[in-house]
Amino acid sequence: MWVPHAARLWGRWETVGHPAGVGTMCGGVCGCRQNWEIPGSATRLLLATSIGHVLPSVARIAKALGLTVYSSPQLLDILDDRGGRRLDRLFQILARELTAAETEALRAVTDPPGEGAAMTARLLTAPTLAVELARRGVTVEVGVLAEAEFWSVYQPIVALADRSVVAHEALLRGVVDGREVGGGDLFFVAEQAGWLHRMDRIGRESAISGAVPWLGDDDLFINFNPTSIYRPQVCLASTERVVHETGIEPEQLIFEVVESHAIADRGHLVSILDHYRSLGWRVALDDVGAGWSSLSLLAAVRPEVVKLDKALVQELPDDGARTVLKAVTDLAHQLGAVVVAEGVETERLADEVTALGADLGQGWLFGRPVRPQPPVEEPEGRWQPVSASPRR
Repeated sequence: MWVPHAARLWGRWETVGHPAGVGTMCGGVCGCRQNWEIPGSATRLLLATSIGHVLPSVARIAKALGLTVYSSPQLLDILDDRGGRRLDRLFQILARELTAAETEALRAVTDPPGEGAAMTARLLTAPTLAVELARRGVTVEVGVLAEAEFWSVYQPIVALADRSVVAHEALLRGVVDGREVGGGDLFFVAEQAGWLHRMDRIGRESAISGAVPWLGDDDLFINFNPTSIYRPQVCLASTERVVHETGIEPEQLIFEVVESHAIADRGHLVSILDHYRSLGWRVALDDVGAGWSSLSLLAAVRPEVVKLDKALVQELPDDGARTVLKAVTDLAHQLGAVVVAEGVETERLADEVTALGADLGQGWLFGRPVRPQPPVEEPEGRWQPVSASPRR
């Protein structure tokens, strides 16, 4: 049985303003735009790599375009005396001609500063050519980030025993020229452009600030990617401030990580989760059952909440899916975790996951992701009739 945290007081959103120290990101409160610093045309390009065959190939392409090329071991210096048009063309060709691995092996600096410390710093912190191509909109639609307004939508999570809503999962959305962009597309573009850490922060803080007016005593599930957090004490500082400023109780927050992300660097993940728990936040492991190491990961992470893999849930009543989900559910309960079944879209599936022992359900059967409206408060002293009298 789902046991929510202690009851809390309402009315805390009335004094919530822009979270201190969080830039211009207000999330669901105002949907601010972000400055993603999309690069413009460049007239000089430095490319460096230790992969011997790549630079000669790039040099041949650049010279064929009429660019001036200076070569030295492991470095190309390419100049465009036509205001950047030829370099723009070079970027387009390199995106087609080089493999993904080759673009990842090249470091790119455009319009570098003069010699000295500034030049050294630019070279040492240069993005890969793959990232440079993404930021220039060559390989991804980077305008999705540059022009989007962001906010969160929320999908209800219910207690399977009585179908009461006990929590909500926040999902990031963007709007560009009236067109809604899903969170998957937003995070894909951000990752390709080397901005995943920023997008992940936007998602976390939008989820929290957007839920303030209506959340009440319900819990809030917030997605995060551990690769976007380098050191939790630093990278989560602005998220901590948003929680403090909004007044949401720490124990209402459940941060969830997808199983596939958790496997990448388990030691780093555990350090992040330890920091979450030190703040009073809880942890959920998402899509459990999708990977071969699900059971060992559960034992290592010991999440407070386990979310069953949506694809496996929707395969029920398949015997193989039932066996995996039952094993995960039983172990989760042994570890003291609450089990959420995702992807519940029919009454049949609701009955199946209830029989497996799941505590909570999430899916279109119970509600689609929406952007809730704050509750309307009646002015004090306003007269209201007990009931309307019918006309005779």
